[in-house]
Amino acid sequence: MKRDMDLIRELLLKLEALPIRQGGVVHLSLDENDPEDDLRVEGFTTDQIEYHLNLIDEAGLIVGAGNRPMSGILFRSLSWEGHDFLDSIRDPEVWRKTRNGVKEVGGFTFELVKDLAKGFVKKQIEDKTGITL
Repeated sequence: MKRDMDLIRELLLKLEALPIRQGGVVHLSLDENDPEDDLRVEGFTTDQIEYHLNLIDEAGLIVGAGNRPMSGILFRSLSWEGHDFLDSIRDPEVWRKTRNGVKEVGGFTFELVKDLAKGFVKKQIEDKTGITL
C-alpha cells in the first residue's frame, strides 16, 4: 500500500481534535458500520486508514500505550514531534505548496516533507514580520 501524505495530514488533524482527558488512553479502530466514526476519511478504506494510523505511530508522531491491540492503535496524544509536524502543515495553503513541491520532484521522504513545510512556514513568518529566520 502506498503512503498518502494527504491522509496522514487528515488523520493527524482528527487525532488532535479527539476529546481525551489528560493521561487517558483511547483504543482507536474503525467501525465500518459507523458513518460517524471520528477517524473516517472520505475516499479512503478502513484498511488504508488503519495502515496510515500505524505509519503515524511508527513515525513517532503519536504517543501510544505500549502493546498494540489486534486491530487499531492505542492512542494517548500527539507527540511533541507530531504537534510540530502538524503545526507546519496545518495551514491549507502551506500544505498545498508542500504537496505540490513534493509532486514536482516526484519522490520524497518524510523528513523532506517536514523540511519543505517548515521552509514555507518560515517564509510566511519572514514575509509578515520582516525578520529573517
